[in-house]
Amino acid sequence: MAEQESEELKDRVLEALEDVLDPELGIDIVNLGLVYGVDIDDDNNVVVTMTLTFMGCPLSASLSYEVKRVLSEIEEIKEVEVNFVWDPPWTKDRMSRYARIALGLSD
Repeated sequence: MAEQESEELKDRVLEALEDVLDPELGIDIVNLGLVYGVDIDDDNNVVVTMTLTFMGCPLSASLSYEVKRVLSEIEEIKEVEVNFVWDPPWTKDRMSRYARIALGLSD
């Protein structure tokens, strides 16, 4: 896949991930800063590396399912893997300005 096509697909993946809401906070996982990376190989298999707001959060299975569901709607994507990591740990500093305002945490 050409580099430009890969970047366009990655942008579409990130846009789709904005449809995955943290059910407790009602904010999407991208704006919460939970998505640490998106890797797409030459066969259009996607690995989403993400974290949760705290270790042991019971939402990992449901968020993983939702990530796979929204990305399955992108025709070019073959397979999706969700990789949860705990390092670096998530902090409120990772949230977008939008998320901070929505949660009443703006400066």
